[in-house]
Amino acid sequence: MTTVSEQATPVAKPLTGIARTAARRMVAAWEAPVFHLGVDVKMTAALAAKGDGITVSDLIVRACAVALAEHPAVNAWFADDAITRVNEVNVGLAVDSPKGLMVPVIYGADKLDLRGIAAARSDMVRRAHAGELKMPDISGGTFTVSNLGMLGIDSFDAILNVPQVAILAVGATKPAPVPYEGGLAWIPTARYTLTCDHRALDGATGARFLDSVRCALEAPTA
Repeated sequence: MTTVSEQATPVAKPLTGIARTAARRMVAAWEAPVFHLGVDVKMTAALAAKGDGITVSDLIVRACAVALAEHPAVNAWFADDAITRVNEVNVGLAVDSPKGLMVPVIYGADKLDLRGIAAARSDMVRRAHAGELKMPDISGGTFTVSNLGMLGIDSFDAILNVPQVAILAVGATKPAPVPYEGGLAWIPTARYTLTCDHRALDGATGARFLDSVRCALEAPTA
C-alpha cells in the first residue's frame, strides 16, 4: 500500500514566455468593465463559400476585418486611461495549442483577400501546434476572434485580450427555426457574442460593428 510520504511530490512549474504574458493579460482583463452583445447569424452563405482551403474561421476573420475598417472605434486599444485608434487592422485568432491558448495575429487583415487570410491562418495554426510562435507573432493585435463552434459550444462570453477593446466569441452552427414566407425554415445559425470594454465603447457602437459582421457573413458574396 502506498503511503502519502511515498507519493511523488508535486512540482510547481512557473509560467514563462508567452504563457506568462497571457496569464498577466487575463488578470488585467478581469479589471475592465465589460458588456456583451449577441446576435444570431445565418451561416448558409458562409458554409457555401468555404472549401478549397478556406474555412469558416477565415470567413469570420475577413468579415471582422472589413467591419473593423468601417468602425475604427472598435479597432483600438485602451491603456493608461487613453484610447488609441490603430491604423492597421490586425486580427488575432485564438488557437488551442499543446502549450495552451495562443492568439497569433493576422496582420493587415483588411488588406488580404480570403485566400491571403486562409494562408496566414494555416501557417500560424501550424506554428502554434508546433510550438514555434514567438512574441512578435502574438503582439500588435487590434481585435480577437475566439471560435469554439467546432467544439460544440453554443455560445460563450470571451475575455478581453487587453489592451484590445473588443473580442468576438463564435458558437456552433446548428439548424434553427427562422420565420420564412409565413412559416418556418430551418436555417444553419450561429450565436456571435461581442465583449466590449465600456471605457472605450458604448452599446450603439458595438451593435453597429456586430451588425456589419453579421451582414458580411449573411451576404451572398461572403
